[in-house]
Amino acid sequence: MRIYLEVEVRRVLCRGCGKVKQEKFPWLADNPFYTKRFAYYVGRRCRDSAVRDVARELKLDWKTVKALEKEYMQEQLRRTGTPGPKAIGVDEISIRKGHTYRIVVSDLVRKRPIWFGGIDRSEESMDMFYKWLGPKKAAGIKLAVMDMWKAFTKSTRENAPGAAILYDKFHVMSHLGKALDKIRKAEYSRLSGKDRSYIKGQKYTLLSNRENLTLDGRRALKKLLGANRRLNAAYLLKESFGQLWGYQTEGWARRFFDNWKASLKWQRLKPYEEFAGMVERHWEGIAAYSKPENKVSLGFVEGLNNKIRVIQRRAYGLRDEEYLRLKVLTSMLKPI
Repeated sequence: MRIYLEVEVRRVLCRGCGKVKQEKFPWLADNPFYTKRFAYYVGRRCRDSAVRDVARELKLDWKTVKALEKEYMQEQLRRTGTPGPKAIGVDEISIRKGHTYRIVVSDLVRKRPIWFGGIDRSEESMDMFYKWLGPKKAAGIKLAVMDMWKAFTKSTRENAPGAAILYDKFHVMSHLGKALDKIRKAEYSRLSGKDRSYIKGQKYTLLSNRENLTLDGRRALKKLLGANRRLNAAYLLKESFGQLWGYQTEGWARRFFDNWKASLKWQRLKPYEEFAGMVERHWEGIAAYSKPENKVSLGFVEGLNNKIRVIQRRAYGLRDEEYLRLKVLTSMLKPI
């Protein structure tokens, strides 16, 4: 039921400064035509629905709904306060076409994003996070999970020297998937006729995990691997590499990787050899996961990326970066 309140607002002449000031009501929203209670109701509705849908339901202008939702999200962040994370996850997201990136930092213990910002994915942008957090809280970070981007690594080592750096499993495996796709393309170019037909259109069949494939996908994969020996070897090597994150000590992890790298000999899989060289250069950050104190959920950052993509699709057409920042930072918070 729509209720209208008629309120007399006093205007007072201040004897101290000589200015006329207006009486303030704590129950009014920033938009004085609505109460805070109503603003928070709009904010809760917008957690599950698009702004235009909520505007249509409440018979309001979409700009009004958006402003009320921003007030609601700002209050959520105010009540939460500035965190002091022990383990962080660092990743970048693209906010529009043209390689326009922003950095998202998450608290992996509390499982929520805590910072969204920067002007790109450079070291200077990463430094902005540590400046916002403050040197005292930055010194309390014990683990930083990130991809193998040099800017993130360098900034973290300078601003949080006590943090162990762990390279995210999903980013490492994505590099391995790209290497496998290069082999697929090379085989497609090398072959002709019927042998080539087995490879055509099977990119995602080859890159997907076997357990995620449909029955038809598994049949196509079996036919493809049976027809091409090199792709069969590359696929088995890709599937086995995931075992690296299952070891409890760095010594066993190193032995597994050395055996995996040795199995590349005589296989003529140059993209895999380049991938092995990349892992070798970043071994310290990859092997850090084998230490008991570094056992954190690596899937949270990847799940957050998917959630952010849903937010971007739902807010399609809005160019307000502050609105996107608030949506990301409050996506895991409890409603108020």
